Parts: sequence; C-alpha cells; structure tokens
Amino acid sequence: MTQNKLAMVSGANGHLGNNLVRFLISQGIPVRASVRDINNKACFSGLDCEVVQADITDKASFVKALQGVETFYAVAASFKLWAKDPKKEIYEVNMEGTKLTIEAAAEAGVKRIVYVSSIASLDYRKLPTKESYGYNTDRRDMYYNSKNDGEKLAFQLAKELGIELVSILPSAMIGGAAFLPLNVSYNILKLILNKQIPVDTKITLNWIDVKDVAEGCWLAAEKGRNGERYILANPECMSITATTKLAQNAYPALEIKVPGAVPKFVLFAIAGIMELSAKMSAKPPLLTRKDIAMFSGLQQNFDISKAQKELGFNPKSPEKAVREALAYLMAHPALLK
Repeated sequence: MTQNKLAMVSGANGHLGNNLVRFLISQGIPVRASVRDINNKACFSGLDCEVVQADITDKASFVKALQGVETFYAVAASFKLWAKDPKKEIYEVNMEGTKLTIEAAAEAGVKRIVYVSSIASLDYRKLPTKESYGYNTDRRDMYYNSKNDGEKLAFQLAKELGIELVSILPSAMIGGAAFLPLNVSYNILKLILNKQIPVDTKITLNWIDVKDVAEGCWLAAEKGRNGERYILANPECMSITATTKLAQNAYPALEIKVPGAVPKFVLFAIAGIMELSAKMSAKPPLLTRKDIAMFSGLQQNFDISKAQKELGFNPKSPEKAVREALAYLMAHPALLK
C-alpha cells in the first residue's frame, strides 16, 4: 500500500474515528473524514483533513464520499448497549450500514476496506480467545449480535463484490483525544472518578489505548491479509474494581472508595430499579440485568499473537492505558461533568 493515496474514515467524529484521523495525518496520509452531522466538526479543529457528510443508512452519500479513495476505514456504527428499541436502533442500523457502505465502496472503486468489528464478535467459551475460535454464541445483546452478523456480512459482501477486506476487533478503548459524549468505555473511567459506581459488579474490561487501536487499523491496511480478522486488545482483562483501586492510588485526594461486593440477586435487584428509572427518564441505565447476566464474572482474555506477528501490533499495558486515560480526564474537567 502506498502512503500518499487518499484514505477515508467514517464515523470520524467518534472516539476511534477521530483518533484514527489524527494518526493517519501523522503518517502523512491524506484523509477524508466522514460524519453523519456535518455541523458536528469541533473535533477536527486544527486537523489537516477534508470533512464530508455521509450517513451509513444512505448509500448514495457514501458512493459520493468514497470517490477517489483507496483505503476505506469503516468505523461508523451505532455503538451503545442500551436503547428503547435495540433491534431497530442498534442491530438494524449496523446491519444496514455494513451492507450499504461496502456496496458503496465497491461502486466507488475503493481498493481495500478495514472493517471495524469488535471483541463482541468473538467466542469466549475457551480462554485465551483466538480469532480462529469463531463467533460469539451469546445472542442476548443486540449490539453484540450486530457485530457478529455484521462482520460475517462484511466478509461475504466483500468476496461477492471483489473488494479486499480486513476486519479488526478492538476491546474497550480509552485514552487519546476525547469529546463529549464519551464512549461507553471511557465513561466507566468518568464514573469511577466521579465516585458513581456503587457496588462491585465483578464485571471486567479489556482496556486498550485508542491510539494503539488507531495504529492497528493502519497496520491492518498495510499488512493485513485479505479476508482475515485481527484482535486489537491486551492479553488480560481488568475488573472495574481493580481499575477503581488504580484510580484510588493515583488520585488519593479524590477519596475514591472501592465498591463492596454484594450477592448476585442484589445486583439484579439494583439493575432492575435502574432499568425502571431509565424507562421513565429515557436516559441509559448505569446497569441492566442483561449486563449482570452476560458480563458479571466473564473473563475477557485474548491471544493477540496473530496481530503481533502479522501486523506488528504492540499495545501498551492496560495499567498504563488506564493511568493515561485517567490523567487525560483529570486534565479536561469539562469531560467529567
């Protein structure tokens, strides 16, 4: 791949999208950044890139935006774990978006797609999880389902349409440049600093610096094998409670308390109350019964040797990623409001 050919990043005002735009610019690659709302451009201030409007549910907008593009980084998606109508707002949007943007890329003559999937599409039944173990068998979450089915659809369409496609599977991205609203992962660190996590949920996350994922996307474009998937994560996960202890040690003046453990039935009861409150306020609940059922006690450990060997992926440790992300939030107090 040549570095002076135009690259396009969709969802470029999102957390990964914006940090990917910044990384590509640093590599001297000309970048076109697509956003759904053209008025939402504050995160591009000072960046040397072209910003265009394109919506993943509008194929014509992508055919136009992708003209002259060699590498398309398909980042845009509905990334949320809660919605009033999850099938319609998450699953259908992501499936349609995958179909339309890949068809548009083929029509526009794009050479290569880096498709942003997720560790949500991995089979966790055997640890450490590898790409070769296949897809997630847990069908309880519409975001997870959209990532499983969307990635399969992406590979199928790319093969049918004769376009190269490599899939990357990032874990919980934190760090790097951030803007409100914070993504799901970064928001957990915000909750910790704001002392808003009441109990130990025994939920773990596989923290990864978004800048490492951005570089991994570029490495996938440069070195990834067509039709392959690559995990962009750390080998081991960290519990929210361990993350809280790290924050407590880093910022003793905040007097952050480590949440205590409660029986699982109490967790379900707390989550149920939060869901009821969310229905009345139309704001996402801090915790849902599905979160407890799916993620409490789930270990998210990965074998990243494929990405290391084939791409040269070399992420910083989860502890370092968390410390740097916490420092960023502390240095930008507006993000903690």
